[in-house]
Amino acid sequence: MKILGISAFYHDSAAALIDQGVILAAAQEERFTRKKHFAGFPQQAIQFCLKHCQDPTEIDAVVFYEKPFRKFNRLLQMHLSVAPHGIESFVASIPLWLRKKLFQGTEVARRVKNCFPEANWQGELLFTEHHQAHAASAFYPSPFQDAVVLTMDGVGEWATTSCALGNGNQLKPKKQISFPHSIGLLYSAFTAYLGFRINSGEYKVMGLAPYGQPKYKELILSKLVDLKEDGSFRLNQRFFNYCNGLSMTNDAFDELFDGKPRKSESQLTQREMDIAASIQAVTEEIVLRIARHLSKEYSSENLCLAGGVALNCVANGKILREKIFKQVWVQPAAGDAGGALGAALAAYYQHYGHQRELKSSTSSDSMQGCYLGPSFSSHEAKQRLVNVGAKLRYVASEKILLKEVAQKLANGLAVGWFQGSMEYGPRALGARSILASPTLQEMQTVLNLKIKFRESFRPFAPAILAEYASEWFEIDRDSPYMLFVTKVNHSKLLTGQDISATGLEKLKVQRSVIPAVTHVDNTARIQTVHRKTNPKFHQLLSYFFEETGCPILINTSFNIRGEPIVCTPEDAFRCFMGTNLDLLVVEDCIMDKSDQEQKLMISYQDSFELD
Repeated sequence: MKILGISAFYHDSAAALIDQGVILAAAQEERFTRKKHFAGFPQQAIQFCLKHCQDPTEIDAVVFYEKPFRKFNRLLQMHLSVAPHGIESFVASIPLWLRKKLFQGTEVARRVKNCFPEANWQGELLFTEHHQAHAASAFYPSPFQDAVVLTMDGVGEWATTSCALGNGNQLKPKKQISFPHSIGLLYSAFTAYLGFRINSGEYKVMGLAPYGQPKYKELILSKLVDLKEDGSFRLNQRFFNYCNGLSMTNDAFDELFDGKPRKSESQLTQREMDIAASIQAVTEEIVLRIARHLSKEYSSENLCLAGGVALNCVANGKILREKIFKQVWVQPAAGDAGGALGAALAAYYQHYGHQRELKSSTSSDSMQGCYLGPSFSSHEAKQRLVNVGAKLRYVASEKILLKEVAQKLANGLAVGWFQGSMEYGPRALGARSILASPTLQEMQTVLNLKIKFRESFRPFAPAILAEYASEWFEIDRDSPYMLFVTKVNHSKLLTGQDISATGLEKLKVQRSVIPAVTHVDNTARIQTVHRKTNPKFHQLLSYFFEETGCPILINTSFNIRGEPIVCTPEDAFRCFMGTNLDLLVVEDCIMDKSDQEQKLMISYQDSFELD
């Protein structure tokens, strides 16, 4: 039985295809349109997924990741509750809903049939609830027979935080917190107040937090958030405007924090850093209280996480360190893109009632390393690169290629790395990555300012050979998807660190023997690399280890600021020629920057909206 899942019309549209519960393909539409967080119908992602079918009529069902009528009901009630405030938003949004969005079921059906232009598709069109799709995306691919499933995001139809219990093929909702009380919207409100884009800049707030002190934590908990011991909470709507759709915060919020919102791209001050630290601390407190309570209330030793808040890897790391649950698994595409996969899985197991078969290994999930997107043969990649004017060397021997790249990395070069199937979700995991040595203090600044063209404070993640993870970091389990922040082992830290540095001056302090991936609080968001799921990347790390004695590489997404991660060889070459990357490796082809024609050098960073 083949089922196609779709998420669309809010942000991070995506498609995913499963067959008998096995994930065949999944991808976000942004990678094809080159528009980050693309919200339209995922036409190209669907077409990619359908390549895994001999005949499109094999698709038994198409499943959309939420229920439009329930969402419209929430929108209508929200406007009525705040009337006459927000009349402008009401006048703007309701006609659009009545004309188009309310009948998304009909629109989805029409668009789906357009995907099968030469076929008389007779499959079933289904709809899941938003949090049902999230929960399914977290539980069914997990390695657990049973689990508590916690979903936290901005809002679905009504739910903003929900708990379900998974067992076998069953996934039963137990409780929820409803709109307008939302940990995701709370974090987004502070994201906007700090001058970053919502649904995009939340990870910047998380990265900025260690530069500050949580001076406003108690103020937030006393004025904005009524937080109970069990983690349930209510938000004081006097300080927020998102119910009437005009803005996230209001004048009362500004007065509480002694100033207007920061203007985008303006200088960051210690005040913004302290506010970031404070909302991060509050978020961690909420998440930890919820997790503790759920652990006490339910018997399962396993926790699954999904929803946009589950991408807060600092909070995830603290759940691990407190050992609240024995095992924790986070859906790597935890945001709305993952809803496409969850919708398909929910239909397969819950609607159609198929049995779920776990892998024999208790530690192995069914995400296949998250390498579920498009791939290109060596011949096709080479031809595409030649067609855009690349000067390349073809290296037939994988060993020779990997040894050369490892040596270049050891010598301080920054490398664009394009191999195999593209990753599903927001993280580059060694298929569409920029790689560099973590042992060079200046590498963080070089990558941020000269290659990624982004803010200097942003941290980078270390990819480490899984077998050496516990030697370098305080972690006793796998972290293949960069979803847990952990501390660098004390033995790798440098003595005599300058603890007097404040703000962005902290960047200048060398903290460990891997300074380019050690954040200012001596932590790192690690990726454990496994031979089974990515043998080529694992071998590259092994050769780099032989060269340097360090089993770690910087691994950051292959893109510039505001651009989606590269999808095709042409995307990779364009990014290579528009940045200060030294080397590009696409499958079996190596391209040195010095060999390329100068006329192909481009400045394309203004082609994308700032994130």
